[in-house]
Amino acid sequence: MPKSYEICLRLSAEEKERLEHSARTCGLSKTAYLRRLILGKEVKALPSQEDQGPAHRGCIKVGVNINQIARSVNAGIAKAEDARRGLYLLEQVYELMYEVAKKVMAITKILARKGRLDVGIRYVLNGDKTQEQILTARLNCDPGHECRQMLETKRAVGKEGGVQYYHLIQSFQPGEVTPELALEIAREFAEEHLPGYQTVIGIHVDKEHIHAHILFNSVNADTGEKYHSNAQSYYRQIRVISDRLCRERGLSVLLQGKPTQAVSYIEWLRRSRGQPTFRSMLEEDLRTAIADANDLGHFFLLMEHMGYEISHGNRLGFRLRGQERFMIPGRKNPLFTEDGIRAAIQGNLAAIEAGRRPAVQLRPQYRPYQKYPRYTGFLALYVHYLYLLGKIGKRQYPPRMTPQLWQEVMRFEQYREQFAFLRDNGITTRTDMAAFTARTEETLANLMKQRTVLNVRRKRRRALYTALADAEALAPVKELYEAGLSGMETEFAQYMDAVAALEQCGVPREGLIQEKAELYDRLAELNRQIRAERRKLALCRKTQNSLPRMEQEIDKAEARESEVRTNEHRRR
Repeated sequence: MPKSYEICLRLSAEEKERLEHSARTCGLSKTAYLRRLILGKEVKALPSQEDQGPAHRGCIKVGVNINQIARSVNAGIAKAEDARRGLYLLEQVYELMYEVAKKVMAITKILARKGRLDVGIRYVLNGDKTQEQILTARLNCDPGHECRQMLETKRAVGKEGGVQYYHLIQSFQPGEVTPELALEIAREFAEEHLPGYQTVIGIHVDKEHIHAHILFNSVNADTGEKYHSNAQSYYRQIRVISDRLCRERGLSVLLQGKPTQAVSYIEWLRRSRGQPTFRSMLEEDLRTAIADANDLGHFFLLMEHMGYEISHGNRLGFRLRGQERFMIPGRKNPLFTEDGIRAAIQGNLAAIEAGRRPAVQLRPQYRPYQKYPRYTGFLALYVHYLYLLGKIGKRQYPPRMTPQLWQEVMRFEQYREQFAFLRDNGITTRTDMAAFTARTEETLANLMKQRTVLNVRRKRRRALYTALADAEALAPVKELYEAGLSGMETEFAQYMDAVAALEQCGVPREGLIQEKAELYDRLAELNRQIRAERRKLALCRKTQNSLPRMEQEIDKAEARESEVRTNEHRRR
């Protein structure tokens, strides 16, 4: 915006001195200082020399030298030694900037759990870890009723199977946060990212580093929809919110993810043959550049020096000059995303700072990619004649997996499985197959009978097992009710009914717990055996069904072999 007006301001000597001191403290001119005050912008004082530290002061000194070199370049009087001096100063800047920006890291991860809700809640709210549950919080659920309310939400929408809850962990380095600050961050995160989800928060202080545990129901209590955890929800939602909350409080962040191992068939085939692939070469170059880089810009510069073109879109893409398409390695490995590369570089710098790795990695000299020369003239004609004479051949590429070939591969795998089954069980004739099938069916029937007996026993004991679980889960309710907490009448009555049912059965509680554990273990073992016998029976039936087709194929092969022998005999 053009500045067209001039204002004269008369000040006393004291006011003028205070204005100059304030502007000098903020590193601004008097005009710039007053203009920022008029516009309502924040005015911060520069850190003192004591607060800056030697690294920050070193950056300022190096910056002055670089500015001098830049002036000489602009004036056209720069020399080769000035360029070398500038590169040396840039290396110093990289090291000093890291010293200034160095911070400890906050790490987050999310886990999907299919186990019992009460176990997870009990772990998060453990009094030994949360200072007697002082460092705990709950959202959309009541204290003491967390597990029951989460289960009721699942039953109301008919989504009781699958993932029962998600367990999100946020860890901090020692001395970075206080337990109260960690609880505040976790609560704000849950309110923003998990609206409508029943959530339990616990800050564990039993270790050197403070870490927050956020457990939330897999089903939303308001919408009835299940939470879907994937890479997109982690990096675009969880990480974004967590990073912002940490930055607002002056904390640093670190991206963490697990790379996938899925590869295409062509790439797998080349790897199995020991042949290099473009993906493997690209990943090796990426790791080399990450290990040598001082920041993200330096990383891009190193990749360009290796001969790569970089696409800065939604995802980072790389290709060698002359290739048609960009490859996006960040799709399969979060390390090669922009955030992952930045975090890895910071981790490498931290390792160098701590002395866990050398600053310079010794490796063979890099050879840039060169296209194979194209022959012309007489040399091209000579190579063409060598190809016609069979002295040289075409470049061999892995075969494409056609649908017909894929069917043959699947059929071969089926035959291999059947052969291993026949060999392991000593089946050589149709009679052996029929006898083995009869034995398998008999064994399966016996196992089914045993499972039926155990299921009947479990059904008869279901009321006692339910009472046992209620007595264990509602034990804290008794203490709260006796302490005078209102709203616990229904739960206390349920607890007393469970205790009465256990007393009337005449079986000690310890004996009932052992009986329940043995019953469920036996049921699990029977289910495993039933699945194994069913697999055997299915293989028997598949083998019997495939015998006619195999006999036809054998007859055709023998007919072709006989025809070939006849033709050879005639030629002789």
